[in-house]
Amino acid sequence: MSRYFEDMVYEKQDYVQKVLPKGDYEGCRFKGCVFSASDLSAVNFIDCCFEDCDLSGVQIGQASFRDTVFKNCKLVGVHFEEANTFLFSPRFENSTLTLSSFYSVKMKHISFQDCLLQEVDFVDADCSAVVFSNCDLSGARFENTNLEKADLSSAYHYRINPETNKIKKAVFSLPHIAGLLDKYGIIIR
Repeated sequence: MSRYFEDMVYEKQDYVQKVLPKGDYEGCRFKGCVFSASDLSAVNFIDCCFEDCDLSGVQIGQASFRDTVFKNCKLVGVHFEEANTFLFSPRFENSTLTLSSFYSVKMKHISFQDCLLQEVDFVDADCSAVVFSNCDLSGARFENTNLEKADLSSAYHYRINPETNKIKKAVFSLPHIAGLLDKYGIIIR
């Protein structure tokens, strides 16, 4: 039987040394906690908030993130394709996800706001209607990615090949639209 934790607040906990108990966490708040390289496999997070936490290199095999918010968090090298993607609906605000992966993840309507998404893998992902608000996408990989109706109007440093990705009704803005034409080697002034 799974353990259930509701409306708990966890502050400045170090889960590198001690293990977060397996179970279901609903409405819980994690503030200033360190999870670096911890194992969160098969843990369910529902309506939770992680704030100022370090989750770099965390293992998330079959972990669930439903309506979970990450604010000012460090999530370097996290493989979200290993998470349970049923009702997968995290939101990221002012967080660093460098070198993370959403390979082949269905992530419709997810929001990234003021995030560093450098070198992130979005290959084969369904990013339809995803909002990339003021995000740095330097080196992010988009290949066979569904970006239909995605909002990249304030995103920057992206390189997206319109021939190998679905971009119908996606929103882009000048001057960053040059990232759609990069493969042609043209000069834009």
